[in-house]
Amino acid sequence: MKLVGRLVPLAEVTPRQRQEMYELMDRHYADLHRSSFEADLDEKQWVIQVFDPVCGKLCGFSTQMVIDAALDNAFPAAADGRRIKALFSGDTIIDRAYWGDPALTRIWGRLALSLIDSWPECELYWFLISQGFRTYRFLPVFFHEFYPGLEKPTPAWAQSVIDALGRHKFPGDYDAATGVIRANAHQYRLRQHVSEITPQRLDDPHVRFFVELNPLHDRGDELCCIAPLTRENFRPAAWRVINAGATHAALKVS
Repeated sequence: MKLVGRLVPLAEVTPRQRQEMYELMDRHYADLHRSSFEADLDEKQWVIQVFDPVCGKLCGFSTQMVIDAALDNAFPAAADGRRIKALFSGDTIIDRAYWGDPALTRIWGRLALSLIDSWPECELYWFLISQGFRTYRFLPVFFHEFYPGLEKPTPAWAQSVIDALGRHKFPGDYDAATGVIRANAHQYRLRQHVSEITPQRLDDPHVRFFVELNPLHDRGDELCCIAPLTRENFRPAAWRVINAGATHAALKVS
């Protein structure tokens, strides 16, 4: 059964939905505290929710916000005063029974397109933090250009963007030497049945690359990644997911 999804402004997330989201997270993450979950949620602008269309059960969600950052505040070599925007994806989970369903990715892609269209002159990125290899694997599947990546070293300009966003969003935990957000005492981590990397998984060079860059992922460390958000940067696989289903109206953002 295919899931259905919707983009919900934070103000419209009901207490019951918050509880369902927390319970879904708790089934997939260890050491999850309600206060940490609520803090992550309360800073966001939108929640992507996906449901079973028959019973209405919440089967996945992803919290989203736009970050506005200045490169000169975080990376002295880029002291040109340049400002950037990034769509940041926070807590994200899909129930294991529905892994592979494209509903959440489709709504995320349509949100990204709405931001691209709303800010045509803006330097815009997707800021993704990856605690698990499955999250990181979205990058090579959906984008031509992303960093860090296996195919080429991260150029200085891209590293400056990663550093700016990492320090802006996680000032006390971002490790610029590795590009990783170090797990703090409040960090929850993926449960083993979700995050386990089998020998077969390591046959994938992108998974091996992720493990090399984030060797303590199983303790909750998260790798900071970016992809330029432009229409040209989406791969055909991304367009197939985004364009599937009904025609959508662009989200108005300011």
